[in-house]
Amino acid sequence: MHPATAKWYDRRDSVFIEFCVADSKDLKINFDKTKCGFSCLGGTDNVKHENEMDLFEAIDEKESKHKRTDRSVLLYLRKAQPGKPWPRLTKEKAKVSWLSVDFNNWKDWEDDSDEEMGNFDQFSDMMNNMGGEEDLPDLDGADEDESADSDDEKMPDLE
Repeated sequence: MHPATAKWYDRRDSVFIEFCVADSKDLKINFDKTKCGFSCLGGTDNVKHENEMDLFEAIDEKESKHKRTDRSVLLYLRKAQPGKPWPRLTKEKAKVSWLSVDFNNWKDWEDDSDEEMGNFDQFSDMMNNMGGEEDLPDLDGADEDESADSDDEKMPDLE
């Protein structure tokens, strides 16, 4: 029996855990208020995987769900207290060898503010409202050869 490797990331109202087990069968997932359990048979060798963890904070076990694909099993844990960031997934501070942070999906949502998003929307609108080439100012013949420096000399031909 081996623990399945997993990646996790935090959102404002939920936590996601992806167990990386291909071709999983006999899936068993237990959501408890402060615990989460996962077990399955995986791969062509039907290796038994089992993971049990005490969670950092409480979850709403009735609203928590999972989805199985051919490559992994994704758990959606609904936080009991939305809006509170989880600095880690487990209650213990010790590093768990089979668990890592999913930096591809990680988002520092606690730093987000409506003001910053409003600024982004204004910037986006400004970019969309900009005209095409006909709206560019005349650059006083910048493409013409007259603008060459006076100390530029003709380069010799290559042989």
